[in-house]
Amino acid sequence: MATATKDGLESDIVKFISQCRKKEHPESYLIAVLHKVQEKYGYLSQDHMNEVAQRLQVPTSTVSGVATFYHFFRLRPRGKYAISVCLGTACFVKGADKVLNAFQTELGIEMGETTADGLFSLENTRCLGVCALAPVVTINDTVYSKVTANQVPELIRQVKSGKNVEG
Repeated sequence: MATATKDGLESDIVKFISQCRKKEHPESYLIAVLHKVQEKYGYLSQDHMNEVAQRLQVPTSTVSGVATFYHFFRLRPRGKYAISVCLGTACFVKGADKVLNAFQTELGIEMGETTADGLFSLENTRCLGVCALAPVVTINDTVYSKVTANQVPELIRQVKSGKNVEG
């Protein structure tokens, strides 16, 4: 079992960074290190990014720049239920923007945010490859097809109640 260092990163991540530092161009392992940190903690906190910068010996601005540039890195904790609305062409044409607006209104958050109670995060994706089912929403690993804005309040209610909603 990994233990946290006094600075905050767990020993397995510190060990991985140390191994990267021994290789040629250790800074080229920054994305891999950030993936490991996010996998462990669910997101990249400012403290964790600062420690990565220090241990990998790269500027903090570089770490921050990489973390904010790539969409797969999260800078805030993700909610228990990660809602992702597909905004690919087929979904958008079929009303995904209205579905997204309904989620924003119902949850009181914007894209990339998490509700104050930590239950829901709202994200977007570009294409899930199920265009015939547009518009598509995923909640964690469950796919919901042909979602309309009118269905959003009931979908949220059912997820909150723990009911297994069919996608």
